[in-house]
Amino acid sequence: MAGTLTFRYVTYLASTPEKVWHALTDPELSGAYWGHGNVSDWRPGSRWEHRRTDGSGIADVEGVVLESAPPTRLVTTWAEPGAPAGRGGPGVSTVTFGIEPYEEIVRLTLTHEDLADEAEREAAAGGWFAVLANLKTLLETGRPLPKEPWTMP
Repeated sequence: MAGTLTFRYVTYLASTPEKVWHALTDPELSGAYWGHGNVSDWRPGSRWEHRRTDGSGIADVEGVVLESAPPTRLVTTWAEPGAPAGRGGPGVSTVTFGIEPYEEIVRLTLTHEDLADEAEREAAAGGWFAVLANLKTLLETGRPLPKEPWTMP
């Protein structure tokens, strides 16, 4: 059934919940490993944008902050610019970041819900694998991968 597919991914990082949260919500830091800066005030009900770092100011994804509980949980809608902002609308999916500390590591659980079809789920999976690998590398080494992983054929 359309709009019911989910992609979930779990990774473990040698980091703190505060550093992971900062990496997800700071435009400059998210731009360093994602190629897009995540821009918002991160309050529930606020808009957010996934802006290119090329200086164009273009947002390729936008949405609404549904939940914000620093540094453990962030939930947003995801849609192309101009799509309806509410959860569950056509072309709107939901992304949840769960950040759980465990001694000196963090478990980061990414859940991308309300995907339209299997092709969209596969595209989301490929993108998330690359982005989260680059996030992990940045937080553990101080620099992102030397090549953007999503450009690899």
